[in-house]
Amino acid sequence: MIFGIAALVPALFFVVGVIRDRRRLGNAVWLGVTLVFVVLWLVFRASANGGWSAAVVGWAFVVLLLGLGFVLPTALVANGVLMLRREGFGLANLLSLLAGLAIFGLVLAFGFATAHTGPVGDAVIGALLIVAAYVAFLFVSLLLYSIVYGSIGRRTGFDAVVVLGAGLIGDRVPPLLAARLDRALHLYRREVAAGRTPLLVVSGGQGPGEVVSEAAAMRDYLLRRDVPADRVVLEDRATTTEENLRYSARLLAERGWTGRAVAVTNNFHVFRAAVLARRLRLRMQIIGAPTAWYFLPSAFLREFAALLTHNPVVHTATCGVLVGLHLWLTLTP
Repeated sequence: MIFGIAALVPALFFVVGVIRDRRRLGNAVWLGVTLVFVVLWLVFRASANGGWSAAVVGWAFVVLLLGLGFVLPTALVANGVLMLRREGFGLANLLSLLAGLAIFGLVLAFGFATAHTGPVGDAVIGALLIVAAYVAFLFVSLLLYSIVYGSIGRRTGFDAVVVLGAGLIGDRVPPLLAARLDRALHLYRREVAAGRTPLLVVSGGQGPGEVVSEAAAMRDYLLRRDVPADRVVLEDRATTTEENLRYSARLLAERGWTGRAVAVTNNFHVFRAAVLARRLRLRMQIIGAPTAWYFLPSAFLREFAALLTHNPVVHTATCGVLVGLHLWLTLTP
């Protein structure tokens, strides 16, 4: 009962946070805390009832351990190999492979520690498990809220549609960027059908190995699909997501634009772009475009790492307090 009541507090903070601004990073944490209390409430309620309810909880726990300790890392390693084959060698493409190997390493370390018991070994492996649990909590919270954020909010009534750039292949728009442009085209045509004439802002500079700027390639892509040239605005200096948003907003302001804007990126990138837009104090929401399934694990891991770097002190301090408390309780006679 107490966990059910306790779940209401973070749930209230979550709802208020979403109402105030869907782009708040704290919304993801409150969602995660709410789910933790709900799961604890279900577990304790099932244990109190006994019988088949307790058996279901026990089997669910076994399945969870097998999933986290074997199925999940195996799937991540397999995905990492597939990413290397399809996307080539690179740190971003290695993330799912490295994450899978790290989980396998943690499982082996835990097995070794259980076979060599002792206060120091128990303290170290316990600390590792606390760090892993904390990181897993943050990752699941951000992943779930990214899905929630991408599923709610306004879908019409935009006066400007900003398309965030991605890498080119020479001067060719690859599938990842094409998905963003197609999503932006869908929004643009829906606004035109409703009697509005929104601007399409294509944002992206010229990177290494690119023949033209991303913005120029995106403009040509849109013009070939019958978008009037006077409705496409180029922003060809940005090299990061933050610059995409900031430069595009500045460009619109210089044109006297004061309406409602939306930025389009891929679905895995939506929430981080939204957090950046809020940090930059931009009146801009973010909408996602679909992404190839095999690309998602590494992409979400990359987004998770990038989101953590925005607030590293808080997360490091929290994790440090948890580990320090565990070590003190374990090693104190």
